Amino acid sequence: MTEHLDSINGPGDLKRLGPQELVELAEEVRSLIIGTVSETGGHLAANLGVVELTIALLQVFDLPGDKIVFDTGHQSYAFKILTGRKDRIGTLRQYGGLSGFLLPSESKYDAFGVGHAGTALSAALGMAAARDRRGGDEHVVAVLGDAAAGCGISFEALNNLAMSTRRLIVVLNDNEMSIAQNVGSLSRYLGYLLANPRYNRWKRSVEAVAHRLKMGRLRRIYYRMEEAIKGLFLRSVFFEEFGLRYIGPIDGHNVPALLDALTIARSYPRPIILHVSTRKGKGYRYAEEMPEAWHGTTAFDVGSGRNRRKKSSRPTWSGVFGESLSRLAELDNRIVAITAAMRAGTGLSGFAERFPERFFDVGISEEHAVVFAAGLASRGCVPVVAVYSTFVQRAVDCVIHDVCLQGLPVVICLDRAGIVGDDGPTHHGVFDMALLRPIPGLVIMQPRDEAELARMLWTACGLGKPAVIRYPRGTGPGVDVPADPPPIEVGRAEVLRDGRDIRIWALGDMLPLAMDVAEQIAAEGITVGVVDARFVKPLDRARLREDAKTARAIVTVENGILTGGFGSGVSAALQAEGYGGKVLRFGWPDEFIPHGAPRLLMEKYGLTSGQIAASVLDALS
Repeated sequence: MTEHLDSINGPGDLKRLGPQELVELAEEVRSLIIGTVSETGGHLAANLGVVELTIALLQVFDLPGDKIVFDTGHQSYAFKILTGRKDRIGTLRQYGGLSGFLLPSESKYDAFGVGHAGTALSAALGMAAARDRRGGDEHVVAVLGDAAAGCGISFEALNNLAMSTRRLIVVLNDNEMSIAQNVGSLSRYLGYLLANPRYNRWKRSVEAVAHRLKMGRLRRIYYRMEEAIKGLFLRSVFFEEFGLRYIGPIDGHNVPALLDALTIARSYPRPIILHVSTRKGKGYRYAEEMPEAWHGTTAFDVGSGRNRRKKSSRPTWSGVFGESLSRLAELDNRIVAITAAMRAGTGLSGFAERFPERFFDVGISEEHAVVFAAGLASRGCVPVVAVYSTFVQRAVDCVIHDVCLQGLPVVICLDRAGIVGDDGPTHHGVFDMALLRPIPGLVIMQPRDEAELARMLWTACGLGKPAVIRYPRGTGPGVDVPADPPPIEVGRAEVLRDGRDIRIWALGDMLPLAMDVAEQIAAEGITVGVVDARFVKPLDRARLREDAKTARAIVTVENGILTGGFGSGVSAALQAEGYGGKVLRFGWPDEFIPHGAPRLLMEKYGLTSGQIAASVLDALS
């Protein structure tokens, strides 16, 4: 049944519905989200938790005049459905379809583009300050999760809030989770606010009466009473110190309570925060029971919760990394592991169970993770920071200033390096080589298989200097990992195929493509060699010099941005050697790559074996 949803073609249509009809609408929206994600894959648990909150926001505020800024963006599916995109929701995360995150170019209702955590409060504060400067009267609302509230950017925004705007509404969506279970003092504090039994007994006893009050003036009296009385039960409220009037906790699945609280917030003359308690995965049993596992999912069967995609028997790159690090940690008690709210995603769940005293989850705080690692390294530890490539972008200054400038032996393992597919430009890991390659003293490497990942990890941990290992999403080729991996000589490439006319230098997951290209060119009577570069930095200059003596062209293939990437380094090295042949570079162009299946994206951008082979042959002719 979609009785109410069928009549919703934009946020204005919600204003015709009464409170009970909005409750029924919430179930229709939730059902559509479950059905859609079961076909397309996507972020399920977080989106199921904010359905009622999204409905209440759209009912109280007037979009697109008023601005709603969501943090992270993976809680936006209900928002998309109710802002004129329900007929296209089946294209979610598909090439040419709706983005899995908020995108201003997609809809006038998406006030700010977002895919990383911690940005909503700063962006909303900027919007509110701009409104104040021009004398506007629109409302600005920031919706953030409690994990995002603990992010460094959010703290910086809080610190500047009182001096930047006279009016702002902050909704703290507290589901006790980020992706994994929340960590840190702020999370414990919010849990205390939610759980204080005396306060909640009082709140429940008077809330029923308050919701029956029909007059806005009496409702305002109730909220003033609540603010006064909660001080009798709760510790001094943290947010009040930053100039935010605190209201809550509010049941995030109680539509009338949400409407009342948001109505009060809308008319409040100074910055205000609504602490809303929601349940991640609400309405789908499997997601409620295991919200971390259902944070992001591929297509699944709704009835059984089983994944529709056949599971590979091969371990993921993340899994190989985690198991290899655990083996190494058994032999070297200096090794510690650090992650930023990505314990399972980076493959460290097993390490955390085996070595709890040597595992640190710092929450969504990538900059802190890197500087924290530097501090550990300065006192004799060997810290290994596991982070997605897209998220290390936030910590580049820390890698330069706190790790490499001091030559500290921090190992940074970049998961999801390269194109990641359906999550799109906010999550593609294509910039890490271009960002990190110029840093002096940093070793950067990429393995071609699971055994090499283990060897590189063991090499990096014994190197005594900063090192980065990058590897892609998904599974590797299926090579067994030796129990005692031998180290790799730093800066030494490996020839995988002989050939003097053309040399293809490739990295890691692009080597199978390079081998296919070599086969197609060789069919034209041209000898083609393939080199596994292994190291982005330092390059094997001796190998390059030898190739430059005979090769008419040297070709590079990388799963990264071409501007400043691996191929740029090879080209600069060949130029320094006086190479007179052609240098042809293949990778991702100087633009943001859209979301879509990797196969489709590679075809669109000329990264198939046939397209590369044709380009090389054309250049030689």
